[in-house]
Amino acid sequence: MLTAAICTWERCLIIMQIRFFLLQNRQGKTRLSKWYVPPPPDLEKPRLESEIHRLVVARDAKHTNFIEFRSYKLIYRRYAGLFFIVGVDLHANELLCLETIHLFVELLDQQFSNVCELDIVFNFNKVYSMLDEYILGGEVQETSKREMLDRIRELEKLE
Repeated sequence: MLTAAICTWERCLIIMQIRFFLLQNRQGKTRLSKWYVPPPPDLEKPRLESEIHRLVVARDAKHTNFIEFRSYKLIYRRYAGLFFIVGVDLHANELLCLETIHLFVELLDQQFSNVCELDIVFNFNKVYSMLDEYILGGEVQETSKREMLDRIRELEKLE
């Protein structure tokens, strides 16, 4: 379930399974939390998110943005005072995960004109729907910014 392979004799495509997507500020407050796979039963989500935050914040800037953590890998990127963190299986492509994070940040920037933490706090419903248009069931659904922004505008018309 962690990684699926779709193989034809011409090509083999690995589909990355995202376990969770977190957005946290420097103080450790989780601003967005989307879980695609349930966390381990012995840990509750807030405790796990706090542990992840401690690992990411304590990380020296000269190290990579990849951390092996329990049975998965954390890939994160810091934009201003916000940490965008993706939890994936151990064999996922790290650079693809960084691009996944960056594209989501670009979507937020275009939607909110240079997004900040307050935009996310006061428009959390819109941010969650944007994430759902981008990632569904732990898999990236669309990579075209134009297509996703068009879908989001259509959703806004329905509201």
